[in-house]
Amino acid sequence: MRLDKMLSNLKYGSRSEIKNYARQSRITVNGETIKDSDISIDPLKDQVMIDGELVFYRESIYLMMNKPMGVICASVDDMYKPYTTLIDAPFNRFDLNVCGRLDVDSEGLIVLTNDGEFLHKVISPKHDIYKTYYVTLRDPLSSYQSLEKGVMIKDGAERPYLTKPAKIFDVSKNTCRISISEGKFHQVKRMFEFIGNEVKNLKREKIGLLDLDKALLPGDYRELTAIELELILKNE
Repeated sequence: MRLDKMLSNLKYGSRSEIKNYARQSRITVNGETIKDSDISIDPLKDQVMIDGELVFYRESIYLMMNKPMGVICASVDDMYKPYTTLIDAPFNRFDLNVCGRLDVDSEGLIVLTNDGEFLHKVISPKHDIYKTYYVTLRDPLSSYQSLEKGVMIKDGAERPYLTKPAKIFDVSKNTCRISISEGKFHQVKRMFEFIGNEVKNLKREKIGLLDLDKALLPGDYRELTAIELELILKNE
């Protein structure tokens, strides 16, 4: 990979700015000052520094975050705090996308990555990756069998949509857990609206077989292990 391409991708500046950094002797590769920023390097093996700061590079980034309520799953927003503002260095230099968004008034597990292929596997209904939510309802939950068969709701474009069968369990008065393999606009809320109830609080606890790390406070995140990445792509 060209050095200037790697550094510009990591938001150290434009390629012309990186070129000027090299001319100013601000960049070293494996301890040697370089003057040409268009040289080829191995970003996984070569040690690159700018102004004495070690450049962190990884081809693919995978983070687990406990998204707080009030934070929006968008990189830019005029009304709410974007999830990107919660990410510190060095991960904030990568373009991380959300694998399955949560509403601004929902909380819990989101996975962030720059791996487009992995993201597609997680969010595509074709792969049937179940997401599990802990739901607090306005009214006690009595009849929910229709949700386990599929109900007609509106999708993001307000078109009629028949949901896939959901899994309902751990029912207790006005709380339950629900697992679905889709992610239509406000889907869980609209499913419970269909049976005459209202979601008061929604927390995602699991994607596939990966549970939200209970040690993560709202707004905290950490890297995922290779084993955890495999768990995301599995179902019970």
